[in-house]
Amino acid sequence: MKQIILFFILIFLFASCKEKYTPKPRGFYRIEFPKKEYHSIKNNFPYTFEIPDYAQLTPDKTNPDQPFWVNVVVPANRAEIHISYYDLDKNKNTGRSELAEFMEETRRLAYKHSIKADAIEEQIFINQSENVYGTIYRIRGNAASPLQFFLTDSTRHFLRGAFYISDVPNIDSLQPVIDFFEPDIIRMIETTTWN
Repeated sequence: MKQIILFFILIFLFASCKEKYTPKPRGFYRIEFPKKEYHSIKNNFPYTFEIPDYAQLTPDKTNPDQPFWVNVVVPANRAEIHISYYDLDKNKNTGRSELAEFMEETRRLAYKHSIKADAIEEQIFINQSENVYGTIYRIRGNAASPLQFFLTDSTRHFLRGAFYISDVPNIDSLQPVIDFFEPDIIRMIETTTWN
């Protein structure tokens, strides 16, 4: 009798060992995106553009002496677009081309991400009707800033923008956020006018 019971226990143990354990796949947070609606910024700035309704325009607290430097903040997704503005008219008598210096600085800051970037794509932007010209830098890969740009009228105004997400740059998990905000940034660029 003991042998029969022992036999059934051994059969039961071997039968139960057939099933292999498979770990659950790694999960990611579900990211909720709001509906896209836009409004024009209403300030006494030398520039204007449209931002999404879910974004807030805040002054750049790290540069209080620059009244036209702002951040377009989306707190729900920890995303920010840092906007800096320079009046090229102020320093006309310096004997150097500030426009060329600002354009080169923007290019240098974009290419500073080439260490982590897989690629950097440049796109020229021209809006002749509003006298707005510039370059958009799309930085692919695990870079801290996936998109940067500058806009100018080549005589008086120079506006620079850099998009950041306050998280570890992991392109696998941040790509949906980047893909969601890129059209907002492009719309901001396309609706920029000088005051």
